[in-house]
Order: sequence, then structure tokens, then C-alpha cells
Amino acid sequence: MDTGGNSLPSGADGVKRKVSYFYDPEVGNYYYGQGHPMKPHRMRMTHALLAHYGLLQHMHVLKPNPARDKDLCRFHADDYISFLRSITPETQQEQLRQLKRFNVGEDCPVFDGLYSFCQTYAGGSVGGAVKLNHGHCDIAVNWAGGLHHAKKCEASGFCYVNDIVLAILELLKVHERVLYVDIDIHHGDGVEEAFYTTDRVMTVSFHKFGDYFPGTGDVRDIGYGKGKYYSLNVPLDDGIDDETYQSLFKPIMGKVMEVFKPGAVVLQCGADSLSGDRLGCFNLSIKGHAECVKFMRSFNVPLLLLGGGGYTIRNVARCWCYETGVALGMELDDKMPQHEYYEYFGPDYTLHVAPSNMENKNSRHLLEEIRSKLLENLSSLQHAPSVPFQERPPDSEMPEMEEDRDGEDERYDPDSDMDLDDERKPLPGRVKGEFSEPEPKDMDVVKEDEPNREVDLKCSEPLA
Repeated sequence: MDTGGNSLPSGADGVKRKVSYFYDPEVGNYYYGQGHPMKPHRMRMTHALLAHYGLLQHMHVLKPNPARDKDLCRFHADDYISFLRSITPETQQEQLRQLKRFNVGEDCPVFDGLYSFCQTYAGGSVGGAVKLNHGHCDIAVNWAGGLHHAKKCEASGFCYVNDIVLAILELLKVHERVLYVDIDIHHGDGVEEAFYTTDRVMTVSFHKFGDYFPGTGDVRDIGYGKGKYYSLNVPLDDGIDDETYQSLFKPIMGKVMEVFKPGAVVLQCGADSLSGDRLGCFNLSIKGHAECVKFMRSFNVPLLLLGGGGYTIRNVARCWCYETGVALGMELDDKMPQHEYYEYFGPDYTLHVAPSNMENKNSRHLLEEIRSKLLENLSSLQHAPSVPFQERPPDSEMPEMEEDRDGEDERYDPDSDMDLDDERKPLPGRVKGEFSEPEPKDMDVVKEDEPNREVDLKCSEPLA
């Protein structure tokens, strides 16, 4: 049976898909600083679970080629990228004005290897888009990506460069329409803003709304100009559970797929919407969260799966491991295999965690209002938009290297993701250095990005 990325077989969702998985073994070494909730170490924990569950042997495992300046500047302002490249913990006191201008310093701290970290996670997302564009896989996975708050020329919400926008721009070289879906507990504001005035990208975000970062994502925010009705926001309250969440997700996304007919889907799987997250307030189980992946997979459209938030890192690793299994069409045993981070997962040592008994503040009446309003908005779209024929821009040339499949790394002892982990200092010599490979050809800028190349201090115009 042909399982090419652009002509996936229809039928049972259990049909196997070709999956490309992007992982850099150095990504877990980056360290935002003591007490910071964002811990790239969670990617190493996820990878260890994938290895010991035997999932790596069912995927094409790739090390991403780091994104270059010119790749990042397809969306971001040149001077912002130049700043990220040059700033270091040692020099930041000399650049206080620049730190303030680019919103770097508190939530988005300067740390060793910051720019290499950005290059790595962005390279995985763009590399996944290239693989999908070539039909080399049906699903591409980059759990290090999904940093959805970054703006054209400022950092925000632990995010420095917006790998999602860069990946979508890559997908638009081949696909007339791209759908972006965000199930992080925080609103996907950076991606929505980038594509707010175009009908070629539809953004749909399910998020906590009301006195919660970033404060955007009202149901009335629907897009502007040609993009009117192509932004959908699903504002939710504390304690939403699996059943209630799916009562919105499935009818809304089913209608989106029917009306918008995307050529590719990007799904941001932020795990801070899980029950018990350190910064979250939802009550989703891992299976409930993964049901969104399963549902979007069932449409047999090329799919890019990205990470995002998630701050109780043992549950982040559980979630993204299970969702990798969903991508592969494989059910995983709840009993966790022994591995180097096994002690994190006590006392039960299971893949799944039961949701709590917290109150669900989402009334059926309010959810019905939201669902009706969004389905009404979707009915305003009579048919999928088309784009005039134009010469296809060349593919980005981002070569990848095959990565070791066992992926085991014992440089860190397992410890608490809350307390002891905060005390761990980055180890000298373990921050990834610059790659010194020959530079591939420039990545061409697609037309959507051209209005954004002017650098200004406000940097607030959306991507047309």
C-alpha cells in the first residue's frame, strides 16, 4: 500500500504511517537557569522513553540541521536575530536597552548556548516541514519545537524564535492551505498574529482564557481582512476534563477540516494542558490529550507534531512518548520499562496518570455557546480559498544526519523536576557549539513574508 506523505490511505486509524522523528542529543543540556520552569531536559527524558519502549526502530530518526540566520529571518527581524546571536550571560549587562527592546531577561533569560538552542529547535521544525513537502514521511515529529509565543522581533513566554511560523512558511511552498492547531494551555498568540490577515493559514487555539498569560485569544478574535474567520479561538476555564474538551475539539476540528481542506496540518501539543501541570490548571489525562493527535491523524493529511509548554517534566515525557506511539499507530504498555530516568516516575512507574478531582468550571451552557459561535463562523467560509498559480519556491536545503537509535545518555542523574533540578548547573563543555558544515543555498522567502522584512521598533504588523 502506498503511504506517501501527500496521498495517505484512508480507512482505519490503525493504518501505519511513515514517521520522521527529529532529535538532537544535546538539546537536553540547555538550561534556562535556577528556578525557571522551562526545562529542555524533558526532551532527553522523552527520548529515553521512546528508546526503551522500542519506538525509535519504527521511525526515521534524524538529527536536525541547525537553522541559519537567513532561515530565521524569513519571519524574524534581522536585528533581533543578530541580537540573539551575539548576547551572552557575560555581555548582557552592557546591553540593557537591547534586552528591554527585545523582551529578553526575565521569562526569557539569557543563558549559555541560547542561540544554538534556537537554531536546534527551529531546525527540527523546518526540517520536518521539508520532509513532509517531499513526501518522505506522513508525520514529522519535533518535540523540541512548538514555541508559539515568539514574535517577529521579541521574545515572549519562554520562546525566542517562532519555529512554528517558520515551518508553516516552508509548508506554504507546496501546499495552498496549512492548518495550525494549538492544544497548549496558553493561547498560540505568536502564530495567530503572524497569519492574522491571510486565508492561506487557519489557526485554531484551545486555551485557558481570563487573567492568564498571554491574555489574548478571545472567541471574538477571528482574523482580519482576507484572514477574517481564518483565526478560531476556543477560550476555556479551569478544570476542563477529557470529555468536555473533546465535545468541543472534535466537532470544531471536523468542521475545519471539511471547510478549509488543508494540504498539511501543524499540531502544537503543549503538555501544560495536562492535569497536574506545574503552571497549568486544566484536568486532561494523557489519553485525553493524545485523543487530539489521534483525531487529527485520522484525516490522513501530512501532519507535523510539535512540542510546546509542559512544566511537570515527568508528565511531559509520558505524554509525548504516548503521542509518538499514537503517531505510529502503536499502543504502549502502561507499565514503564526500566530506563535511566526510571526514578522520576515513581511510585507507580506507569505511563498514564489519573486526572484529579478538581472542579470543572466550564459549564455546558457556556461551552455550547462557544461551539455554536465557532461553527457559525466556519459556516461563513463557503469554500476553501484558492491561490493563483505561481512558480514554486525552491525547497529549503536542510540536510539531516541519522542519529543513534538507542539514544541513551546517563550524564544526568534522575532527580526531582521541581526542586533538585533547579539546583543543577549546566556542565562545562556540554553546551552545543556551532556546526561548521558547508552552507547550503539560501532559503527563498515566500510571498507571505515580504511585507515583514522592514524592521521597525513596534514589529506588530501581522504576516499578510
